[in-house]
Amino acid sequence: MKIIPVLDILDGVAVHAVRGERKQYKPLKSALSASANPLDVASAFKGLGFAELYVADLDAISRNQPNLAIINQITKNTGLRLMVDAGVTDLERAEELLANHVSKVVVGTETLVRTGFVREAVRSFGSDRVILSLDLKNGRLLGEFDFGHREPMALLKEFQRMGVKQVIVLDLARVGSGEGVDVPFLKRVLEELELEVFVGGGVRNLADLIELKSLGISGVLLATALHSGSITADALKHAGLSLE
Repeated sequence: MKIIPVLDILDGVAVHAVRGERKQYKPLKSALSASANPLDVASAFKGLGFAELYVADLDAISRNQPNLAIINQITKNTGLRLMVDAGVTDLERAEELLANHVSKVVVGTETLVRTGFVREAVRSFGSDRVILSLDLKNGRLLGEFDFGHREPMALLKEFQRMGVKQVIVLDLARVGSGEGVDVPFLKRVLEELELEVFVGGGVRNLADLIELKSLGISGVLLATALHSGSITADALKHAGLSLE
């Protein structure tokens, strides 16, 4: 199982995300970086041995102002593989990200306008470069797109039929909360679908990570626990978890 650190960018700086309440987000204070400059934070992750980084471009998601220059700077200066959620709703935005050396484009249900776009993106860029983010809040699906019923499992099955191979299960209410992940729901996803499943939000400690690994989760997005120092890169390595 792969551990992927998270970089949330708002107003051009790295911020500490808590429970999806974006108006309350403050510039990041981290044990890993003295600066909230996104490049400095990304470089700190690189220095710890991580090879991949998840970037949530909240300026793009919230007000359609992507931080393409920052993203490009990170890829050029660190060599990290980036999976980026920048509120992608059309092929043009996805192409912009890929032109800035992003390795995986995240299509999040929170900003999705129509389900058919997911099929178009997979056909255009390949299932290895498009990762679907099932955006939840307290277990409820986020998004105003054209899907008749709002049950998350039904939606995931529809996306699997469209060619999606990788999904992030991200509950914003758990982000930065230290409340743990929704293990029963993850078990359902793993049992009923044939997808590579990544998880974001709520991880408390190494025990949570080891449990997720035992379930068959492919990767975990990790932020607060790394920045607070409650989980270290050395501890991850000793637990047999991959940083690459």
